[in-house]
Amino acid sequence: MTLNPARPAQSYLPQMLLIGAVLLFPFLAYFKTAASIVAIWDSSGTFAHGYVILPISLWLIWGRRDALRAMPVQPWWPALALLAACGAAWLLGEMGEVQIVRHYAFVAMLPLSALAILGLPIARSLAFPLAFILFAVPFGDVFIEPLINSTANFTVDALVATGIPVFREGNSFSIPTGNWSVVEACSGVRYLISSVTLGCLYAYLTYRTTWRRALFIVASIIVPIFANGARAYLIVMIGHLSGMTLAVGFDHLIYGWVFFGFVMFLLFWIGAIWREDIAPAADAPAAPALPDAPPASMARLLPAALAIIACVGIWPAYDYYLEKTEAAPAPVVLTEVATRAPRGPAFVDWTPAFPTASAELQQFHAPDGQPVGFKLLYYRKPPEGTKLITTTNRLSPVKDPVWRTITTVVRDEAIGARGLRLRESSMSGPSGKMLVWHWYWIDGSTTSNDYVGKLLQIRQKLVHASDDGAAVMIFAPYDENPEPARVAMRAFLKGDLAAIEAALAANTRHR
Repeated sequence: MTLNPARPAQSYLPQMLLIGAVLLFPFLAYFKTAASIVAIWDSSGTFAHGYVILPISLWLIWGRRDALRAMPVQPWWPALALLAACGAAWLLGEMGEVQIVRHYAFVAMLPLSALAILGLPIARSLAFPLAFILFAVPFGDVFIEPLINSTANFTVDALVATGIPVFREGNSFSIPTGNWSVVEACSGVRYLISSVTLGCLYAYLTYRTTWRRALFIVASIIVPIFANGARAYLIVMIGHLSGMTLAVGFDHLIYGWVFFGFVMFLLFWIGAIWREDIAPAADAPAAPALPDAPPASMARLLPAALAIIACVGIWPAYDYYLEKTEAAPAPVVLTEVATRAPRGPAFVDWTPAFPTASAELQQFHAPDGQPVGFKLLYYRKPPEGTKLITTTNRLSPVKDPVWRTITTVVRDEAIGARGLRLRESSMSGPSGKMLVWHWYWIDGSTTSNDYVGKLLQIRQKLVHASDDGAAVMIFAPYDENPEPARVAMRAFLKGDLAAIEAALAANTRHR
């Protein structure tokens, strides 16, 4: 539907209101999901740019209003299948408490709703403004750990190449003038997200050929990664050369943003050399105005609008039904596990950075004189924001850690005749070093992979209407060689893993 000068705008008002209702309906149906996105924008400076994404998309769409007038509104029915797929993905994300899936599924419904009600020609013309809305999703935490590692590697290698001796332990390192640590704020994820978002917008506005747009977007990904490594190295060098009087406090962040701004200025300045958005010469003949397309009839729009609303709204309605019919969760009780290994004294004061569990159990043992402990964190119907599996759950907190995680690797251990894949973390704290084996226990299955764990949770929710799950952690101290700790934990699990899992299984509830 477009406005025709020959007819008053009031004659199109019903169609315009119907299209507006269809485009706004996802915000109403998925209000909690939309609110959770805004809450992340509000709480994290990394994703504060989300506030301007939708206004920018609307501004880009407004800029194409003249071309859109000549395009007829023709609802595209195949888009309903895509909307239904997004709704199903949202429901699975809701069941598995996978926030990123919920967010992307919801936001993807906005351009898909426009595709379904406005039609393929209009959606194709607005492809970038509609796709740009996806940048509103607060995504990027998954890159923090890899970026921390790459920044630490770059900084240490650059220091060594400069002739400065470095002693490294995980992502912390020492040089003759002081100690440094690469933490989340140093990862550069904020720079990367900002660069990619601005880079895509700049490439769309500045270039016309696809290869130039793609090349600039690739540059907007690569440049901030290397620039962040250089930034970290320069900050360490400023601190080193100033005797640890500069770049060791708040000025650390100021220098970082100034350097990043300079690098981005260079990137866009160089990119402008090959720009393709120069306006045509003034004496060039003007293109003839295209006639306005006739408005779409209500007989064509109404069935499509109702079908779109049904495809979008059925999933949160079904989720609401499941919540109302689900029985109230029973309390979880984890009693002391009767193990073969003798009990021993507590040898460490350590609390992992996990949210408060429905039930928690910790025991210390001393098989063959080697201290071994285990911790169970059992979750059932946790409150909003409390999850068994999430990127924010760590063995040590990011800020002000008493214990620091040095390294984490995936290992396959043979526990008797059984194979067990787990994550092994080396930790350093006030009482020395400690080795931690940790994995998830969900509906009788074990995994050390977050994604597999989420799939197990979804399967359990669909089959048993249960969201029970537990984090299992086995730990032991060591000096310099961790192998004696591995031997002790391996022997402990061989005798008592079955008893630990039996204690977990005793609480598992199925419908």
